[in-house]
Formats: sequence, structure tokens, C-alpha cells
Amino acid sequence: MPPKKRTAKTNKGKKSTNKYLVVVESPAKSKTINKILGKDYKVLASMGHVIDLPAGKMGIDFDNGFTPEYTVMKGRGKYLKDIKKEARDAEAVYLAADPDREGEAICWHIKNYIQKSADTVYRVRFEEITKKAIVDAFKNPGSLDMNKVNAQQARRILDRIVGYSLSPLLWGKITRGLSAGRVQSVAVRLIVEREKEIRGFIPQEYWGLDAVLSKRPKGPSSERFKAKLIKHKGEKVHIKDRSGIDDILAHLEKERFIVKDISRKEKKSYPRSPYTTSLMQQDAFNKLNFSASKTMRLAQMLYEGVDLEEEGSVGLITYMRTDSVRVSDEAVTAAREHIIQTCGEKYCPEKPPVYKSKKSAQEAHEAIRPTLPLRDPEQVARYLNPDELKLYSMIWKRFIASQMQNAVYSVLSINIDAGDYRFRAGGADLIFDGFLKIYKTGEAEQDGMERIPELNTGEEVDLVELLPEQHFTKAPPRYSDASLVKILEEKGIGRPSTYAPIIKTIIDRNYVKRLGRYFQPTELGELVNKLLVENFPDVVGYEFTAEMENELDDIEDGKLNWVNALEAFYGPFANKLEEAKERMKSVNKQEIKTDEICELCGKPMLIKWGRRGRFISCSGFPACRHSKSITTGIKCPNEGCEGELVERKSSRGTFYGCTKYPKCTFTVRNLKELQKNGNGENAVEDV
Repeated sequence: MPPKKRTAKTNKGKKSTNKYLVVVESPAKSKTINKILGKDYKVLASMGHVIDLPAGKMGIDFDNGFTPEYTVMKGRGKYLKDIKKEARDAEAVYLAADPDREGEAICWHIKNYIQKSADTVYRVRFEEITKKAIVDAFKNPGSLDMNKVNAQQARRILDRIVGYSLSPLLWGKITRGLSAGRVQSVAVRLIVEREKEIRGFIPQEYWGLDAVLSKRPKGPSSERFKAKLIKHKGEKVHIKDRSGIDDILAHLEKERFIVKDISRKEKKSYPRSPYTTSLMQQDAFNKLNFSASKTMRLAQMLYEGVDLEEEGSVGLITYMRTDSVRVSDEAVTAAREHIIQTCGEKYCPEKPPVYKSKKSAQEAHEAIRPTLPLRDPEQVARYLNPDELKLYSMIWKRFIASQMQNAVYSVLSINIDAGDYRFRAGGADLIFDGFLKIYKTGEAEQDGMERIPELNTGEEVDLVELLPEQHFTKAPPRYSDASLVKILEEKGIGRPSTYAPIIKTIIDRNYVKRLGRYFQPTELGELVNKLLVENFPDVVGYEFTAEMENELDDIEDGKLNWVNALEAFYGPFANKLEEAKERMKSVNKQEIKTDEICELCGKPMLIKWGRRGRFISCSGFPACRHSKSITTGIKCPNEGCEGELVERKSSRGTFYGCTKYPKCTFTVRNLKELQKNGNGENAVEDV
């Protein structure tokens, strides 16, 4: 419990009532919490991290147990001074950063900076910013969790070692301004390897066959239905080419089609668990077309608080960085009450569904859910902007649906034999919508199926026509925000708080670019990945990176000493670094001559590598600094323009513009759009 209020003298000798100081990360969060706690508390925002490793050097004492050299971050000194000033006369200080490793580290740094007696500094944690959660947290304040702090220190130092060792190496071998990272480089590797799969993919032909059948007697008014060929002599059918399908067609023309068996059974579709960070990001991308960064930005606002006028500022969702699907008993009870009131008792299961988190999940956290299940999207719509409302609605529906009854289908399956060939007809009718009343999963939920006439076992049906269809296998798709987050989670690379920053970093570094909704590696990204994989296969290896994440979890759980973990990594890494300095080829020395002449000085132009990829530069550099981007080889489609299209970047992503800009302002987002008008048709596939 907080100590009782007391009166103290200020420096001017006047008496003032000391308030309790609360420190959070953001102004929005401070505003919401201040309204809940009242006038006896002063809530200040640190504006995120305030103390970190120095920006211009490694900042790690390798000879003294990897001791970090912490400094106040640029622009954060003012906030720290304000916090220290208020803490000096405060009766107690409550550190209330987010309930994760980063939040714990922020609190630890602030505690060390304000140098206040340990028995007057408390750590409070809450999963949601609501009155009940805040009041309960302040009634039972705790202390800092040094295992979490050490896990975050280990991650930060580990990432600094990798980044500040590999980045200068890339500067020397390619060009200055490049970067490498323990996790970001693995993400780039995934995207590059997928691109190689796509380039090397050879489409394979295959055929499918449907039969249009009719209940006897055959005629214009007889009931027709389709059945799909599935087996030949009990084995699954694989039809590779035209000759194969022609052979089957010839056989079937002579066969009688007999109903072999009919089955109808009920099939249940189970509700999905509430959202984890990964699942929320995937669904927000697939359903709302939100990037991972946008999803987390919106979720942060919903978590920190929205002004609901008469209710004040209220957090609408629980903490949005989590890999747990656990839900509090209070939330389950509230959800069940809402389901009964709005949908009816038949939609509420006798016992609440229980969901199992993955092995590495932090069960101290809850799943992402609305803080008050009764607060449906319609009630808060006027307080949210359109995107915030879309995300809140998605989270609310997923959670409510997770506590509802199963959906039930009636599944009909009819096997029809034609000699040695078996066809199957059927489908599914939704007979009870259950959780689908609230939440559509996006799978093949059918509210009905093609009409099939009443048939009996042993009955013969007539063949109306055979419908062969040619197909070709497709290359695996490029990664999107959703699929990249999914594969990172599956491989154990990164954690909930890192998915969005990883994607942002590799785009900002120009290692990958967006093509519509998907990621494609840039030429620079492929080069950097090639050099890192050749020289540091472990550091950018999937299993190694996942194992490092597991070790960080072990440090947080108190099972592993953080210094020992760093020592085990650094020795082998330092040896490989020295080897790579000698072995890694220097691409920056590989200048390629061109037929172009510098328009400023008349000297030959060369192709060189820069931080944005390859470019053309004058061979007279540095005396002549003329340079330009490499064009796509596609002529500008504007009539009378002699320019070519070149790739450019903006805050909205990659686009292509004319080299004659600003005289010609033609731009296009996707080069394939030019094919519609017959422009650049031959060059598009190579770009």
C-alpha cells in the first residue's frame, strides 16, 4: 500500500503536500492513468527508453563481464531531469512502464538515475489500463524483476555486438551506411531464399476432371449435379498431361455411373483462440490490409487510452505484445454474460473453452482482448477514427467468438463409381452458426451447397458431360507482412515486440521493397545476404537465432546467467569475424565500366555500389561528383519524352519515375500496369 501523505518543506521554505510520482512511457498513457489515480498522484512520461548504449561506439567492456556503458539518450535528458526533480520530494515513486522486458529495463534505468531510497520505489504492472486494473496494481506494488532486466540487457548487448561488428565489415566490403542485425538479417535471408525458390520454380502441368451427372430419367428438366474425380483403382488420381486426361475420357464414355455409398454426418468447427500479437498482425493484414507497423501503432493507442467523454480516458484493449492466449476469469465471465444477453443461451457453451499457449509463451500476460467485453464496437465507434474502429472491432469479435459455441455443419458425401474410377459429390450445410454469428474465420464456411437430388445406394445416374480442366502448379508466393510474421514465429525468431520493428528496419535499409502487398529483396539485400550467409552461417542461421531467443527466455526465467550466455556466443563469433575480414570479397572495388560518358566532364561512367544499391558514377570522382540511378530500361510512355523510368522511393514505398524529372512528371507504382497499354512489355518481367 502507498505510504500516508505527509507535508514537507520546499526549498523556498513553504510547505506543500507531496504527491506520489508515477512514471510511464507515453503522454497518452499518463493522461489515462492520472484521471484514474486522482490529484494525489503526478504521472510523468519518460517518452520511451531514456538510457541506452552510446550511439557512436560499441559501449561494452568485454574484459569486465560485458559491462555496458549506459548513457542518457539524445533528447531524453529533459524528461529524466523532470522525473528526478519530482522524485526528490515525492513520498513514493511508482514505475509503471509496460509489463515486459523492455518496460522492466526502462524502470530499472529510471530507478538508478533518480537515486532514491529503494524502499520508496515500487514497480507496478497491469495488463490493461482500466480503473480496476490500475487500482489493484497500486494496492499491491512490487519490486523490479532483475531476471527480466538481465534478459533485456543480454538482448541489447547481443544485438549491439552483432550490429556494431558486422556493419563496419559491410562498410569496408560494399559501402558505408549499411547495417546487419542478429534478427533483421535472418528475416532478409527468408525473403531472399523465397525469391530464389520463385526464380527456380518450373511449373508442372496437371489436370482435374468433373463429371456433370443427372438423376434418371435424363432430360432437360432432370436434376443435375457435379462430382469430382478423386481415385483410380483405390489410389489418388494424378493426371499429368493431355494424353493422360484423353485416355481417362475415352474409358469413362463407356462406363456406367453407380452410386456406391452415401454418408451424412455432423462436423464441428471450433472457435479460434483470442489474439496473440502474431495472430493479430496476420489477421489485420489479411482482413484490413494493415501493415504490421500500422497494426501495432493503432493497438498502442487502443491500449493506452481513448477519451470516452463521460467515462474519461479508458484503455480499450489489454496489452498488445503477448504470445499467450490466457484470459482472466473476470473477462470470461463478462464475455459469457454478453453472449447470453445478445445471442441467447444456446450460443454460450456449458463450460468456457480453454486454449493452450505455445511452449515458450509468457503466461503472466493475457491474450489481446477488449478490457470490457460489454463495450461493443458500436458503443465506441464515435470516439475512434475509422482504422482504430476496424482494429478494435476485429479484436472484440475474435474474443467474444472465442467464448462461444462451436459451429455445426451437416456434411454430405456421395461416392459414385464408374468402372475403376471414383467420383465424389457433396458439400456442407451450416445448421448452427455458433461462433460464426460473431466472427468469420475466412475459411470455407458455406451457408448452403449445390443442390443434389435424392439418391440411393446402387442407383445409376446418367453422364451429361465430362469437364476436364488444365492446371499448372504455382510458385510459392512472396512473403507478406502476415506470412513473414507467421514464419518468424514458427521458427522462433524474434518475439511479439520485435515483429513490426524487424519489417520496418529491413525496408528502411533498402534490403527489401514492397511490391503491392508482398516483399521482394533488392539487389543490395541479396548481396548483403550472400556475404553474411557465406561468412556467418550460424549468426544468420534459423536454428541458431531461435536458440538464442530460447536462451533469453531462460535468462528471464532465472535458469541461465546472462553473462555466461554472452560469453558462450562471443568467443566463436569473434573468431569468425577475424576470418571474415580476410576472406570476404570486397565488392566496392568491383567497378564496372559502361558505354556512357559523363555529361559534366566527359569521362567514362562506372557502375558502383552504394547504400541504396547499384548506381552510375563518374570515373573522375571525387573531382567530378556526377552520378545517377540505373534505369529500368523502359522508356517513359509520355509522348515526346526521351527519358527512361528509374526506381525511386517515397514515404509510401517504391515507385518508378522519369529520368527527365522535373521536366517530365510521369510516375507509376507498378511497372506491370504499363503492359495494359503495351508499354515496356518486354522489359517488365526482368525488372
